Amino acid sequence: MERQVLYRIICQPMIRIWIGAKGMRITLKSGGKSEKKSISTQKYHFLKARSFALTLFVLGGDQLSKNWIVRQFEPGESWPLLKGIFHLTYVRNPGAAFGILTPGSSFLIIISLLMIILIFYGERFFPKNSFSFRLAMSVLLGGAIGNLIDRVRYGYVIDFIDFIIWPVFNVADIALVVGVIFLVYGLYKNQYLSFK
Repeated sequence: MERQVLYRIICQPMIRIWIGAKGMRITLKSGGKSEKKSISTQKYHFLKARSFALTLFVLGGDQLSKNWIVRQFEPGESWPLLKGIFHLTYVRNPGAAFGILTPGSSFLIIISLLMIILIFYGERFFPKNSFSFRLAMSVLLGGAIGNLIDRVRYGYVIDFIDFIIWPVFNVADIALVVGVIFLVYGLYKNQYLSFK
């Protein structure tokens, strides 16, 4: 009896901690009954931390690049890196990604907030160990927050990546596009979506 109590108090938690990092399943016996338990809490927290780090990386890259552009450029100024192909051009964009839609910053702030809420809420419906979903949600969140900060702070979004034949955009816009691509791929791969 004492051994069973000690096992439950000391051994079971230690086994869970040690095996939890590996995301394995083990069979624990208590009172003559066998019960299978998923020991993946640590793995889940590790994945969450990695996703959070990716979101911070996207957000940090977006904000640092925009701050550098504001310090180095005048609005409308352009530096040709590959003349006629790729320039750095400081544009103040009151619209959505890639300069589309200009219904006003307040409307777009509300849309951005709704998008961020949907990302947080929608995450629970996708497989927690799916690489494509985690990548999609992380970069979408970083991109959405990046452009939201601009709209709240300035009333417009700072764009600077200019391929001449395409509307000027920024790092957050790239993250949003990449996020949507991986989200569609994840939906298709996990059979939430079909192109047939």
